[in-house]
Amino acid sequence: MATVVDSSNPKSDFPIQYRELNYLNCTKGWKSWFFTLDHKRIGIMYLIGVTGAFFLGGLFAVLLRTELLRPEKIFLSADGYNQMFTLHGAIMTFLVIIPGVPAAIGNIILPVMLGAKDVAFPRMNLGSFYLWMFGAAFFLAALALGGLDTGWTFYTPYSVYTGTAVRTALLGVFILGFSSIFTGLNFIVTIHTMRPPGMTWFKMPLFLWALYATALIQVLATPVLGITGLLLIVENTFQIGIFDPALGGDPVLFQHFFWFYSHPAVYVMILPAMGVVSEVIAVHSRKHIFGYRFIAYSSIAIAIFGFLVWGHHMFVSGQSKMVAVVFSAITFSVSIPSAIKVFNWLTTMYKGSIRFTTAMCYALAFLFIFSIGGLTGLFLATLATDIHLHDTYFVVAHFHYVMMGSSLVGLFAAIHHWWPKITGKMFSEFWGRIACLGVFLGFNLTFFPQFLLGTRGMPRRYYTYLPEFQNLHILSTCGAYLLGLSSALMAATLIYSVYRGKRAPANPWGGASLEWQCSSPPPGNNFDHPPLAGDPYIMESVVYNEEIGGYVPVECQGANKNSVTASGDKEA
Repeated sequence: MATVVDSSNPKSDFPIQYRELNYLNCTKGWKSWFFTLDHKRIGIMYLIGVTGAFFLGGLFAVLLRTELLRPEKIFLSADGYNQMFTLHGAIMTFLVIIPGVPAAIGNIILPVMLGAKDVAFPRMNLGSFYLWMFGAAFFLAALALGGLDTGWTFYTPYSVYTGTAVRTALLGVFILGFSSIFTGLNFIVTIHTMRPPGMTWFKMPLFLWALYATALIQVLATPVLGITGLLLIVENTFQIGIFDPALGGDPVLFQHFFWFYSHPAVYVMILPAMGVVSEVIAVHSRKHIFGYRFIAYSSIAIAIFGFLVWGHHMFVSGQSKMVAVVFSAITFSVSIPSAIKVFNWLTTMYKGSIRFTTAMCYALAFLFIFSIGGLTGLFLATLATDIHLHDTYFVVAHFHYVMMGSSLVGLFAAIHHWWPKITGKMFSEFWGRIACLGVFLGFNLTFFPQFLLGTRGMPRRYYTYLPEFQNLHILSTCGAYLLGLSSALMAATLIYSVYRGKRAPANPWGGASLEWQCSSPPPGNNFDHPPLAGDPYIMESVVYNEEIGGYVPVECQGANKNSVTASGDKEA
């Protein structure tokens, strides 16, 4: 491979600095990025966009929590508060969590994990990104055109009559839906047609299984959201009776349509994070994943169950008792494949050679937070307790434990696990772990008090509250500040590594899947030679080489002295 002299980093461990041509430097100029067909560059642009949306949505959250420090008004009016939590929810859901792992990390890693040069449809992939940007622009336009105050769910009939920018935001959602569908189609076709020789379905990394299940949901469920949004736009514009009872419509019909998409969308958010955790725990425990087939099948089972449980959001909407009982029973059933995953992850770590890297710390945080989110979901699936807890802060806490605490923590784990591969640079493990600890503590301090608020009767989405709730609100706000600062520290640590970090070896963690067989960062076509596919979790296939500071295949050893085995013991 061609090399160019690199004198940009005088602190590098390499005294004679040569930089291989890779996807980051093979072409230059803004056109080479904005018109690229390289899946890795498209993934980087997604990651930058998602990060910007994350901090914008996070800023709204911090402002909301600041307003709730006292029952009295601090700086937001009641209308301003409604718009703030609506935009926070819409931005975080549609611009951050849904595209976070699949579109950003998935675009970068999926083809490399398959040993492929790119996704099946590179132009569609670029088009998906621009659709995402176009949809995001509509959300920003809604912010400039008077905001949005319906809540991120756009519930009717209020969304039909409000004077805020509902149509603009719904057009953004509609466009984002196409982006999600195209990405899902691309991933399905890529996994079906571009696996290398030797990679059967049950030799695929579990991250690919998770992305495949996610893509099925994206393709099958997202059109329902698009059609529902269009119907609401038509009703909002022409006052046609579809959902508005004053015009002969049915507002509960809107809830059925919305949640038929939005509950599967929950698994669009969580399934990719589960795939990330499967990879991180196996690699950083230096142990073969336990129960591979059970984890793979459980991903598909979760995707199927996701289409059958939307009614548990509507237990108090007036649906029949029989229907409520059926939805409750199916909701309990979803916990089975989720519990299978947690059991297999814990068993994988048992007697493993665990290294508490930053990525592993985020994976462990995921296990704790996801377990709380899942267990508290059982109370909401139980009809008797849901009547009391519905529309309280208990629901807010549960939602954030599953969505933010699990999905975004999974995204953070993915970023740190594959950061050396993506950028070719190592970040500071010390500051990475400090940021992880801050995220973990800040998140729990923010949302665990909200479980208590909900059980004591504090309604969600309220601009003010009774004085006896103030202490718990203060705790929650302090946690939000810590969470925001820790997220900023994480971003600063990663950005600093791009400019000052040590050069990353091809395989810094000892992974056995195909993405660790190419250089860091990968070349434009990913591999100079077709990779050999095998079991992606045989950690004994690589050994540590002290000279390069990373792992190399056993057969490539000239390392009688400088290598260590997968368990961490030096070879004689």
